Amino acid sequence: MAVKRVMVGEIGRPHGVRGLVRLRAFTEDPAAIAAYSPLTDESGARRFELTLKGGDIAAIAGVTDRDAAQRLTGTKLYVERDRLPATEEEEFYLTDLIGLSAVTADGETLGRVRAVEDHGAGAFLIVDGGTREHLLPFTKAVVPVVDLAGGRVTVVMPGEILVRPQAGEEDAA
Repeated sequence: MAVKRVMVGEIGRPHGVRGLVRLRAFTEDPAAIAAYSPLTDESGARRFELTLKGGDIAAIAGVTDRDAAQRLTGTKLYVERDRLPATEEEEFYLTDLIGLSAVTADGETLGRVRAVEDHGAGAFLIVDGGTREHLLPFTKAVVPVVDLAGGRVTVVMPGEILVRPQAGEEDAA
């Protein structure tokens, strides 16, 4: 099984001429991102040793000039899921939802959670139902139960839910 990685930051634009970069940290405390160093890119192939220099400025081991820093702009930084702190009761990381079965309150299987995305207006689950893909807002009203131990989420389908046809499926319009 592939190692689950969680995105905890992103390398921003260069700062100065000595290889420093601006860093966007997605950790609860932005300074905590350095505690997870070394971080990796999404594939896990490239490693980044970070040292915070103050605020959102960071040094990356081996990056000593502006051009090298510029080439890293936009690189997303990941940490292995098992290196993150344990969660409290009724808490979880969004990445923990990926792969869970999505079922209705009546027990009807809708599919599996393929992804969790958040583009700024709130997270939503992408549930792969075989012939249909469901986009579900990740709210308590739509997903009232998250059962990690049982491997499932319970879904109350809202009336205005958007269903995307899968590849090869004809439009019904």
